[in-house]
Amino acid sequence: MTQRLFGITGWKNSGKTTLTERLVTELTQRGYRVSTVKHAHHAFEIDTPRTDSFRHRAAGASEVAIVSSTRWALMHELRGEGEPTLDAIIARLEPCDLVLVEGFKAAPHPKIECRRTASKERTPMLGTIPAIAAIAADHAVEEAAVSVYDIDDVAAIAAFIVSQTGLA
Repeated sequence: MTQRLFGITGWKNSGKTTLTERLVTELTQRGYRVSTVKHAHHAFEIDTPRTDSFRHRAAGASEVAIVSSTRWALMHELRGEGEPTLDAIIARLEPCDLVLVEGFKAAPHPKIECRRTASKERTPMLGTIPAIAAIAADHAVEEAAVSVYDIDDVAAIAAFIVSQTGLA
């Protein structure tokens, strides 16, 4: 199954995570099954020392699955391998209606660029990274060659994504 992808991108503190979270809520309330992929530019830890799963990874396991009656997680240690591509990660996801991708600026899937006045980085991404289909901002955006939405108008942004991805 080819997953429908739509990206949420922007500079640090531009509102990407908040918008992604709000879109997941909006789209799942509309009946869509949504998955997300979040790119991190830094090392991160989702497991803590002294847990059994941490000990398994520390011992050298390449993958560790944690399973309970409420959720399961699979951790894959790269152990010197390169960072996987977005396509490789998408291929591991269960089928869903839509995958919202936070980050992965250079990937070719359509994206909405988040802009917030409070963000220290003000350089627009539109025109410098591929496939920006719209802008979500908390301020006026002059002369944009794409649709512009108020960053808090989640219903309108969700409708745009549904239309752009062919979910409608």
